[in-house]
Amino acid sequence: MRLKGRRVLIVGVSKGLGYALAYFLLKEGASVVINSRNEEKLKEIKKSLESIGEITYVVGDVSTLEKAREVVEKAGNFTDLVVTVGGYIEDTVEDLKALDEMINNHIKIPLYVVHYSLSKLKEGSTIVLVSAIRGIYTAYPTQLSYAVGKAGLAKEVEILASELLSRGIRVVGIAPSFIDGDFVPDRDWKKLRKLGDFKAPPEDFARVIVWLLTEEAEWVNGVVIPVDGGARLKL
Repeated sequence: MRLKGRRVLIVGVSKGLGYALAYFLLKEGASVVINSRNEEKLKEIKKSLESIGEITYVVGDVSTLEKAREVVEKAGNFTDLVVTVGGYIEDTVEDLKALDEMINNHIKIPLYVVHYSLSKLKEGSTIVLVSAIRGIYTAYPTQLSYAVGKAGLAKEVEILASELLSRGIRVVGIAPSFIDGDFVPDRDWKKLRKLGDFKAPPEDFARVIVWLLTEEAEWVNGVVIPVDGGARLKL
């Protein structure tokens, strides 16, 4: 078990990536705190995974500094942080309907959560943020605000890593292509995609985050790793 003794806070848990991440973290011996605004979803995930290891949840919104503070405080002590808050809305320069929400979700919220988590993170801790292929590689015409938000988040990884070098805290990120569908424990997810597919099940992305949290990745810092099976090569 590569993460025995670690306690990971996952903020913005979904039935896809966040659920899968909690599952694989528990399998690696970590204890997990999951967060979402939806208590019923959190209860369901906790119930399905509590036989594997220690999992608790904190209900709460992190869309403002004060709300993020409340969630982080309720989470108790943790050694590592993963922010998976997402959201996807298409828009264009002629209709900026998604601008505020995408900037808030992908740029502001991660900073809110990291800001208040710093009092709990110590030397050897890791922060993982989730960008997107559309934020670091070829963009798409109807994804203006989404791509700008994800691009900004990718830059956050680099800047935060530089700020936290002296404290011994790593900051890394992943850039998924398309996280396809909900997570289902113990299924054969590899049958659901082939190399080069733009869409892939949440397991493929969650396992990379787990690796980033292990000692095997301790020399990886300040970078966003594309996780797309090579799909970007066809964009």
